[in-house]
Amino acid sequence: MSCSSTCYIPSNPLPPHLHHHRLPLNRRSFLFLSTTLPFSAPLTSSFAAAAPPQPDTTITDRVFLDFSVCPAYFLNRTLGEYDLSVCSESEPLGRIVLGLYGNLVPLTVANFKAMCNGASGSTYKGTLIHKIFPGQFFVAGRQGRRDKGEVKPPVQLVRNTESVESKAFLLEHSRPGVVSLCLSENDDDDDLKLNPNYHNVEFLITTGPGPCPELDSKNIVFGSVLEGLDVVTAIASIPTYKPGERIRQYNEFAEFIGDERAKTARAIWNRPLKTLYISNCGELKVAKPTLSPTLP
Repeated sequence: MSCSSTCYIPSNPLPPHLHHHRLPLNRRSFLFLSTTLPFSAPLTSSFAAAAPPQPDTTITDRVFLDFSVCPAYFLNRTLGEYDLSVCSESEPLGRIVLGLYGNLVPLTVANFKAMCNGASGSTYKGTLIHKIFPGQFFVAGRQGRRDKGEVKPPVQLVRNTESVESKAFLLEHSRPGVVSLCLSENDDDDDLKLNPNYHNVEFLITTGPGPCPELDSKNIVFGSVLEGLDVVTAIASIPTYKPGERIRQYNEFAEFIGDERAKTARAIWNRPLKTLYISNCGELKVAKPTLSPTLP
């Protein structure tokens, strides 16, 4: 029922000692009270906190990686002077084209390009894919001995200071085809890392089908797969060495008591059971100054 010229307010906003009174109020008094009594109102957009800027994932560079299988060699032997990149019985798997985020992490991208085009004094060409974690990601670019299919120390690379910058870890491993500098899963020996020629060049590519949140904030996402997700899927399907439950228990106990052999034994876990390697790599020219942004 609407108020006439004089009405009572059922919920009277008066001090506590007057709550038992029901005082008549005319329209003018009601309007005055409604505009002067304290009230809370929702914050407008002008008071809301500004959203943080999105990381710049503009693709500034492109590189390619060709993957092959060499059936003549196995992972438990050294190659001597043999280079996997000239394997005469090579079985190609295909090419992956990567788009790199040079505006976001310029040092990481520059070093990766230098490893692909050989400007670093080393290259990924002829080196093994040494770990595959089914349904998650695969790892390549382990630095070490060339006769074991590992990356030769890249003496001409600059030190990557982005590995200690928080802004370099903003992007997530949210889908298949995310490329990141592998820091958390790096299985190199500690004495190798103390070498003044050591640089972080090991990288990983997520294979899906889902995200890999356990890699977030620990590895530097610096690009994504533009072409060749079918090749990524083919790599992920290659069988790997999986230790039995008893072997895992022995290894955990050995590590607990400080036995150094535990880490050595664990190095072969998740290795592909085929000699999978990068048969070629290089830089591709970008047709335009920048490509469309591609968020991972």
